[in-house]
Amino acid sequence: MKILVIEDEHKVAEALKEGLEHESYAVDIAHTGEDGFFLLNSKQYNLLLLDLMLPGRDGIEILKTIRDKKLDIPVLILTARDTVEDRVLGLDSGADDYLVKPFAFPELLARIRVLLKRGKEKQTSRLQLADLEMDLIKRKVKRSGKDIALTLREFDLLEYLLRNQNQIVSREMLAADVWKETNRATPIDNLIDVHIARMRRKIDDPFETKLLHTVRGVGFIFSEDTP
Repeated sequence: MKILVIEDEHKVAEALKEGLEHESYAVDIAHTGEDGFFLLNSKQYNLLLLDLMLPGRDGIEILKTIRDKKLDIPVLILTARDTVEDRVLGLDSGADDYLVKPFAFPELLARIRVLLKRGKEKQTSRLQLADLEMDLIKRKVKRSGKDIALTLREFDLLEYLLRNQNQIVSREMLAADVWKETNRATPIDNLIDVHIARMRRKIDDPFETKLLHTVRGVGFIFSEDTP
């Protein structure tokens, strides 16, 4: 997942970049609206974190330009402006969410996950990696044309891995996003590992090319390439 941060305060921008990259997001930074808009037009991003108080064109102007040009990207405003009027203006201008500084980083991550999930759900009803296909409408999974029977939890787990393919997914992410557990403890880690093992036997063991890889001490990655 690629995130663009448009933030003129260098320390804040670097802190966001460091924190998000620690969570396995790819992050670019722009310190002006003009630079940010150039990046949006030259690269593909999954999410925009936008400050409102920017030099030159402010965040609201940038946001309106993005929506006028029909750029389909979720936008989360990060700003010190905390009045009701400011929130209404930001949302009415096309923002998907609004977070007031200072904020707790875990809350930012939770909002990012929601926006990214919402954006992906709008894009497709089918997911695929190599010869593995998932039909989200019929809730069916095939590999090399063969039907694979999964439990409800295994299906949700595989969907999450497919949506985050080629990225490292930590147990913390799986606990929060698949199991909806906010208070992590050892038992949930064990449960995750059991489900991973069961799913691997179904989607990987019978096939020559392995897709589900364990990244020791970090988590898992769903990819055709061995990490």
